[in-house]
Amino acid sequence: MINLKNIYNDTNLRISYESTNINNMQKVITRFAPSPTGYLHVGGLRTALYNFLFAKHNHGKFLLRIEDTDQARLVKGADKEIFKILDEFGLKYDNKPVYQSQRLEIYQKFAAQLVKEGKAYYCFCTPERLEKMRQEQLKNGKPPMYDGLCRQLTEKDIEQKILAKIPHVVRLKVPRLTEKPAITFNDLIRGHVGFMTTTIDDQVLIKSDGFPTYHLASVIDDHEMEITHVIRGEEWLSSTPKHLLLYEAFGWIPPYFAHLPLLLNSDKSKLSKRQGDVAAEDYLQKGYLPEALINFVAMLGWNPGEGNTKEIFNLQELIKIFDFKNVNKSGAVFDTEKLDWINGLYIRKMKVKELTKLCLPYLKGINPKLAEKIVAVEQERLKKLSDINQNIEFFQKEPEYKAELLIWKKSNKDATLENLVKLEDFILTLNDPDFKTIKNLEDKVITWIKKENYGVGDMLWPMRVALSGLQNSPSPFEIAWVLGKKETLKRINSAQNILR
Repeated sequence: MINLKNIYNDTNLRISYESTNINNMQKVITRFAPSPTGYLHVGGLRTALYNFLFAKHNHGKFLLRIEDTDQARLVKGADKEIFKILDEFGLKYDNKPVYQSQRLEIYQKFAAQLVKEGKAYYCFCTPERLEKMRQEQLKNGKPPMYDGLCRQLTEKDIEQKILAKIPHVVRLKVPRLTEKPAITFNDLIRGHVGFMTTTIDDQVLIKSDGFPTYHLASVIDDHEMEITHVIRGEEWLSSTPKHLLLYEAFGWIPPYFAHLPLLLNSDKSKLSKRQGDVAAEDYLQKGYLPEALINFVAMLGWNPGEGNTKEIFNLQELIKIFDFKNVNKSGAVFDTEKLDWINGLYIRKMKVKELTKLCLPYLKGINPKLAEKIVAVEQERLKKLSDINQNIEFFQKEPEYKAELLIWKKSNKDATLENLVKLEDFILTLNDPDFKTIKNLEDKVITWIKKENYGVGDMLWPMRVALSGLQNSPSPFEIAWVLGKKETLKRINSAQNILR
């Protein structure tokens, strides 16, 4: 699997990492390693999902790590929110979450080891010098990189500066290899990838506050947690050679790497907060079902394979068929219309009582029994749970509208009034059982209309408007079923008074 040569002793050699058959290796262990700096981005949710699916597909473990070393950006309670979100989506991790902030001594120990072995060094450059250097490099059209000034310090210089308590960081001594490309690895999604070490900075490993950078902590933790596959976003692809250099410096075998495609807006720009909601919780609050969102997110950059046109999968089905060979390299568009369609399918499959419970937070102040009837009527039209509170005021109170709205096409005011009187007289003859179901009510009314040879539109249009006050609404039978006989008659009578 691995062909690593000691690049610290021979600058003409290279580091090469090639993958082999996954089935021939030890138990698969993946990890999700979010930073608790705010909301969980839907891209982070997809990363967690793919790590979970791959681990479970291979009967392995899915672990959770909280990368909280960037103390300045920490958001209180964000870690608890991450736990909550993963639980809501059914992505159960197999360990007690690891907090990097509780492992500082471990990172410092390993960094000190690298310094002792000549693979890392202390850097005492001030922020002002580093910024000036950066600006000059940019001005000259060069990529901003540390110039290696402190690589030349003698042991005596270093000792004096440390005794003087001059702030410092620890940097990796990146070998300047001459072979092209100097560092190569086989990405499970992108195939063969290569980098030159001349483009890799002498990265900081330990910051001046004693906290590790992402690169050092991530490599050490992945090694100690025995992670076999690092599955992460495309933005980390350029960091992989830095990590491989650290694995080589420590003499450790690196894991497999898989870099997921970016999530894009409809205009193909990177999915960002500026163009809409990007937090997983935002979508849950809007009324998207966790199982629908998981289904949708799974398809962002992955497909079930050639010849499989199915698009609706539950979590267990996804576990069975997930394979990296069907993950795309190109970015995936976050299509909210597709999400609405998938969510609508899941909503329509639900039982009314179960759906009503989920809709109640969006139906504040509405009696639960009335809410259940409203949900039953609206279920087929819902794309998300929050849609339930749109244009339903007429279910709660008698609507206000102009007389003209009651008149159907070529009909007139007098004919409409006469039809509403006839409709009222007929509904008076109905019993409560006739209102038991929408179909019962519809059959009774339609049979009466046909028997009396009335125009369907002449009768049902003013009935709909009388009950809802709207030009577009659920059918008059659905509304009447929700309102009941007494309220239906009251509104039809009110409509007559508007026309008089």
